[in-house]
Amino acid sequence: MNVAAPGTAPGRREDPGAGPKTNALRIVASHGIRVGTIAYEVDEEKLDAVSVAEKIGMEPERVFKTLALRGAASGIFLCCIPGNTEIDLRKAARVSGNKNVEMLPLKELQPATGYVRGGCSPVGTKKKFPVYIDETAQLFDRIAVSAGMRGLQMIIAPGDLVRAAEAEYADLI
Repeated sequence: MNVAAPGTAPGRREDPGAGPKTNALRIVASHGIRVGTIAYEVDEEKLDAVSVAEKIGMEPERVFKTLALRGAASGIFLCCIPGNTEIDLRKAARVSGNKNVEMLPLKELQPATGYVRGGCSPVGTKKKFPVYIDETAQLFDRIAVSAGMRGLQMIIAPGDLVRAAEAEYADLI
C-alpha cells in the first residue's frame, strides 16, 4: 500500500500541483510537462531503487536511481540508471569526458545537490550539473525518478525528463 509522503495523500496523482511542491516538480511544470507522482512510505533501511519499485508497484528496470559522480575533468555530474542495475564507471567516465570517475561521497551529496540519499532527483539540483540518463529509458513510455524528496517519485516520459533535466541519453550500464 502506498502511504503518503509528508503533505501528500497516498497513491498516484497525475497533477504535480496536487502534492508537495518540490523544486524538481516546479521545474518540470515550468516546462509544461505533466507528470504523475507516487508517494510511498520511507524505510530508512531500504532506500534502494529496487525497494522503492516494490513499494510503488513498478518494475525495477523502470524505476531510475540518480547517482552523483565526480570526474577530475568534469567535476560533479549525475547519472540515472535502472534501479536493478549497477553503473559502469568506465562508461560514465567516457561519456562525461573523464579518464576515470568516482561516486560522490555521501557526505558531499546534500551540500552539492541540495538532495539527500534516497531523494536525489536529476532535476532541480542547487547548481546545474551535467545529467546522463541510461539509454534503456527510451524502451518505456514512462519511468519513475525521484521527485526531489524521499517518499515521492515522479512518473514521467523519458523524453520529457531529458528536456527538464537538460540531459542526454548514454550507455551507462
